[in-house]
Amino acid sequence: MAKLNGILKIEGTLENLTFYKTQDGHLVKTKGGVSADRIANDPTFQRTRENGAEFGNAATAGKLLRDSIRTLMMNASDNRVTSRITQVMTDIKNMDATSVRGKRTVGVGVGVAAGRALLKGLNFNDSAILGAVLYKPYAVNTTTGVITIAGLVPLTDVVYPAGATHLSITGAMGNINFATGVFDVKLTNVQNIAISATSTAVTLTPTALPAGTGTKVFLLKLEFFQLMNGVQYSLKNGAYNSLAIIETA
Repeated sequence: MAKLNGILKIEGTLENLTFYKTQDGHLVKTKGGVSADRIANDPTFQRTRENGAEFGNAATAGKLLRDSIRTLMMNASDNRVTSRITQVMTDIKNMDATSVRGKRTVGVGVGVAAGRALLKGLNFNDSAILGAVLYKPYAVNTTTGVITIAGLVPLTDVVYPAGATHLSITGAMGNINFATGVFDVKLTNVQNIAISATSTAVTLTPTALPAGTGTKVFLLKLEFFQLMNGVQYSLKNGAYNSLAIIETA
């Protein structure tokens, strides 16, 4: 793969060259490669098939996570979040120490503490990492799902974007079963606070306990708004919003 430099930017196929545009610029690659039929049947490619099966499981697990919190991610994620989540799921799959090569899964890997620990701290918007936005400690009750932040002073405890006048804080508790593909996620109340020197006790309580079994995940989200003529408008379509998994169980 090579990067195309110059005035003329083209897309499409020319003889054995394919030109295409990505977020990293205009790229060009040559045709070729091994046929799909040979990869699927040739014993030489056994390792390739094993790697492909495990990558597929990681990608499916990543999609399951994204689907489970899609309403939260809609305005709090970056354009590389899918690949980053897939990489995390691949690392969790590697924690499966009981399955043979080619059969390792996220469902087994996340069952061990080290696997679940890889989920904790996962940020969905790389442009607004929670640890770089919120400087006040928070607490999570893993039984009730209640998230508390004692004495939050937005003016000093939050790194807010220029123009922001208010922030909304919300949380979520979910059960995600990476083995069965079943999930249930419950959102908390939303606490909207003016960005000022006033101290506020934040208490976020799920509407109910999520049903089912699997991996418990707890999320925290910060959204920024600008008040104008009595209406709060989201800043830059959520580009500054932060969302992260803050605990697992």
